[in-house]
Amino acid sequence: MSKFKTMDGNEAAAWVSYAFTEVAAIYPITPSSPMAEHVDDWSATGMKNLFGHKVNVIEMQSEAGAAGAFHGSLQAGALTTTYTASQGFLLMMPNMYKVAGELLPGVFHVAARALANHALSIFGDHQDVMAARATGCCLLAESNVQEVMDLAGVAHLSAIKGSLPFINFFDGFRTSHEIQKVEVMDFENYRKLVDWEAIDRFRKRALNPDNPQVRGTAENPDVYFQHTEAANKFYDAMPDIVADYMDKISEITGRSYKPFNYYGAPDAEHIIVSMGSLSDVAKQTVDYLQSQGEKVGAINVHLYRPFSNKYLLNVLPKTVKKIAVVDRTKEPGSLGEPLYLDIVGFVKEEGLNIDVIGGRTGMGSKDVLPEDFLAVFKELKKDHPLNGFTLGIVDDVTNLSLPREPKMPLDTTGLTSCKFWGFGSDGTVGANKSAIKIIGDHTDMYAQAYFAYDSKKSGGVTISHLRFGTRPIDMPYLIDAADYIACHRQSYVGRFDVLRGIKEGGTFMLNCTWTDEELEHELPARIKRAIAKNHVKFYTLNGDAIGQKLGLGTRINMVMQAAFFALAKIIPVEDAVKYLKDSIIKNYGKKGQKIIDMNNGAVDAGIKEFHEVNYPASWADAVDEVVEGRPATKYFTDVAKPMLEQVGDDLPVSAFVGREDGTMPSGTSKFEKAGPALHVPSWDNEKCIGCLQCSFVCPHATVRPCLTTKEETAAAPAGYKVATKAKSGKEYDLAIVVDQLDCLECGSCVNVCPVQALTMVPNTDEERKKMEFWYYATEKVAPKANPQNKKTVIGSQFEQPLLEFSGACAGCGETPYVKLVTQLFGDRMMIANATGCSSIWGASAPVSPYTMNAAGHGPSWANSLFEDAAEFGLGMFLGVDKVRKDLVENLDAAKAVASPELQEALSDWAAHAYEGEGTRERADKLTALLEKEAAGKPVLEDFLAKKQFFVKRSQWIIGGDGWSYDIGYGGVDHVLASDNDINVLVLDTEVYSNTGGQSSKATPTAAIAQFAAAGKRTKKKDLGMMAISYGYVYVAQVAMGADKNQLLKAITEAEAYHGPSLVICYAPCINHGIRKGMGKSQTEEKLAVECGYWDLFRYNPDLKEQGKNPFSLDSKEPDYSKFQEFLQGEVRYASVMKQYPQEAEELFKAAEENAKWRYNSYKRLSKENWGAEVAE
Repeated sequence: MSKFKTMDGNEAAAWVSYAFTEVAAIYPITPSSPMAEHVDDWSATGMKNLFGHKVNVIEMQSEAGAAGAFHGSLQAGALTTTYTASQGFLLMMPNMYKVAGELLPGVFHVAARALANHALSIFGDHQDVMAARATGCCLLAESNVQEVMDLAGVAHLSAIKGSLPFINFFDGFRTSHEIQKVEVMDFENYRKLVDWEAIDRFRKRALNPDNPQVRGTAENPDVYFQHTEAANKFYDAMPDIVADYMDKISEITGRSYKPFNYYGAPDAEHIIVSMGSLSDVAKQTVDYLQSQGEKVGAINVHLYRPFSNKYLLNVLPKTVKKIAVVDRTKEPGSLGEPLYLDIVGFVKEEGLNIDVIGGRTGMGSKDVLPEDFLAVFKELKKDHPLNGFTLGIVDDVTNLSLPREPKMPLDTTGLTSCKFWGFGSDGTVGANKSAIKIIGDHTDMYAQAYFAYDSKKSGGVTISHLRFGTRPIDMPYLIDAADYIACHRQSYVGRFDVLRGIKEGGTFMLNCTWTDEELEHELPARIKRAIAKNHVKFYTLNGDAIGQKLGLGTRINMVMQAAFFALAKIIPVEDAVKYLKDSIIKNYGKKGQKIIDMNNGAVDAGIKEFHEVNYPASWADAVDEVVEGRPATKYFTDVAKPMLEQVGDDLPVSAFVGREDGTMPSGTSKFEKAGPALHVPSWDNEKCIGCLQCSFVCPHATVRPCLTTKEETAAAPAGYKVATKAKSGKEYDLAIVVDQLDCLECGSCVNVCPVQALTMVPNTDEERKKMEFWYYATEKVAPKANPQNKKTVIGSQFEQPLLEFSGACAGCGETPYVKLVTQLFGDRMMIANATGCSSIWGASAPVSPYTMNAAGHGPSWANSLFEDAAEFGLGMFLGVDKVRKDLVENLDAAKAVASPELQEALSDWAAHAYEGEGTRERADKLTALLEKEAAGKPVLEDFLAKKQFFVKRSQWIIGGDGWSYDIGYGGVDHVLASDNDINVLVLDTEVYSNTGGQSSKATPTAAIAQFAAAGKRTKKKDLGMMAISYGYVYVAQVAMGADKNQLLKAITEAEAYHGPSLVICYAPCINHGIRKGMGKSQTEEKLAVECGYWDLFRYNPDLKEQGKNPFSLDSKEPDYSKFQEFLQGEVRYASVMKQYPQEAEELFKAAEENAKWRYNSYKRLSKENWGAEVAE
């Protein structure tokens, strides 16, 4: 082995698995999806496995489906692999028992991840894999990317030879997404190691009509137990098989691998036992303590199941007196975590005189430092060390945490550490991945990169941690002492302590629009002090101006990357320029010469247009500014604010007392005011006609109308203006106010304005002063009765949006729909949300964008899982419905003791109990009367106690197409078939947006997506028509940008319909690669309908009762001459033409033919004569 390549853990696992895989049954889930994506990409390009063929990749509708296909493929005699994590892993567990019981040699590659309990976490720990301890699958663990490359093959080789399935796992994100320079395993090595006779036996044992057998039988109490014991010999043999293959891999690589690897003093008295990336952290602590003369060591567990006492005993020093086991999982209610219990059992079984304590750390990718393990070794020195300890947190409730020890010195000779603060979707992360690969692949240096994200979609904070060195880098934790720090968003200097940890004489690069004079005013004192006290070399670069000039917009990645190479001097700048320009051709070549030229221009600008700031020494004594904050809730101040400032790690356990169940208060996103936009819309009151389309389409509810009386207008802050032409406010003055501090500068409002009353302008201090208008309009102006019909475009916008300032992408196609629903029904909404984009932008800690009106009413939101949102929503409905029906049953008893006025109110409430219109008013009236009369009358007291149920709830189930078309389709179908008054809102982006843009059954023919690397070959599923087939489901297909009135009709009709409804919304997404930009997402929706790509219709079963055709085709005859123009306007289609020109023409033609066929079928349906049928 001599070939080195820079890659992450997912790519390493994918590479190894490809060699052994004939069939890959896949389904996307973070953070394991890239493994399947790599395999799919390589298969699409014709890469060969060990058997000389491409891997057959099949995407299933869920992880349960993938596990079923995995199982079936193995039974058919094909070596099969799958890739998963977390909740998806749990869905595969039933099949794990089966493949283990049937002795099938499949491999599950797992980027181990936290499970959803009080909250969902996409980040890494061992909760998922530890749930599978009893499945019978063997478990093999790796600690870093090189180990994944070296040991993942052991899982496949051993599975084949030993006839047992393997779960091969490594830490999600920490290893799966950490980029390292690794030595690549040549497939030819596997060819020499694989047991070809075992493969032959496996194939002969496969199901075969020529030699028929029966598997999967049902057994009775007489033999089931004995039969389970018959497989023991396979488990007894497996540790030796694994150890033998590890020896062989060690010979090939020169790196020593055993089922348990020991590191440390041969005469150690105290040791730590751990798995995964924790083991690399423990090694650093051991090195330091050994240098201090201490007898310590660490054991890295590779083969966890079958657990082998023999191989553990082989490496355990005879001198050990105490062991601390550190698990990366939690097993509530247990005597201890899984690995701890195994080690306790091992010590007892072997009769060893060793004390064992256990603890846990690293849950949800919590960073674990060498100083945390210092605390463990310190604890072991005590006569009675704490068992059940935690690391890396402050537990001031149960007092189980060991305090982190002071920073220990590490040998960092030849190591350069760099941090980059980026803005999600500005290209910073992609640029740093490119930088790592350039240095790793073109020099003798070692490189490591890890990327820390918040939970928002694009627009969130990203912090890239890059290390470069002359020796291998085994530091699986974040950088806390940096030689180079770059901040790519100027607003961050006011929000975050971006220079925390800057080294003496380090370099700071700030992307900003400020001059040196302006820096004096704009930089906070803490930044100035850090610069001056540490003698930092300080540079600025206006990357945004360069990006705008070159046509790159906000994607400043190439500019800043070039500047980094010029300043950090990791490699000669001329070499860096060459490699950067080579990478541009490789990455963007298929997008055309114009894109290549723009990026080359960015490189040229980046290496020469930065500017060194000569700051005064007085900065060292800068005094913190006193900034008067705006009022906020205690929760926001004490919990959310530290998290938003990227110091949530400092919060103690007590911060969550009273919120143990994961509840997060509504209406907290309004306090964040991050101010990320460089440009914001500016309103011209003289041009505005009051159509309110700007407010209608705003994805983040940052553009709103304000109605004021003449007195309120006069009392407004200086400069507040009202529209001179607008009549829509009727007796009130109308103004449009903009929230400059929450706007994400997509420009959707500007693009839809018919009179150019909005223009994008720089978000200067002067512009931000207009926030006074926003605060006045939203906090001081009195709420007013809607002067218009709220079921109209204009009238809907006079209703307060109860979804605001979410974590969605700029120009998001999803949020405008949900925001509109909250404006119409939000005060009484119950939302069951499928996991996906809409759950992440809708409920990512620490703030909630779902909010309340002046009366304190608003959407009640909850998420269960990805697959069960429909059933979850049905359960919500049934729970509420049961209580309300019980109240109706008690009506006569209540009326018997009520006054005539209350009797009338009770009757009125019961008669309209299932009518949404006027329900709030009826409920308020009934409550007021009951409060007067209920005392001493049990039946009325019971009624009053359940007053929260008086209002007719508007039950909504919301999710994307991955949920509704694929993993959750069975539930959606069942809920629609159940004939209950439930509304299903599908946000159709035509891909799995949240996990990176994988293909779903909503993906149309010809689109390139992850898991459809060469363009999708099959048609889009017609979910609407499938629902229509029931005959009693209200169904609509809508596109806001094409017809706002049709959308409003559909939403209001669906909610009013006494039965199930399904509204399918076309939602452009950043994964589509819209060439016009996401600011034109509304325009894209309009073109999609005009060209026939997306059709608008409504199916209202109520019309059948009137003898009318229930199906209304609301789109006009398409102009198919625009169809190809639409396809070419999105990268997901255009790239097919560049990569596969011959197939593309055929696919594009098929896509257009499918669209014509679909429209014509709708047309036929719309022309049916229902009156004649009824007459018959």
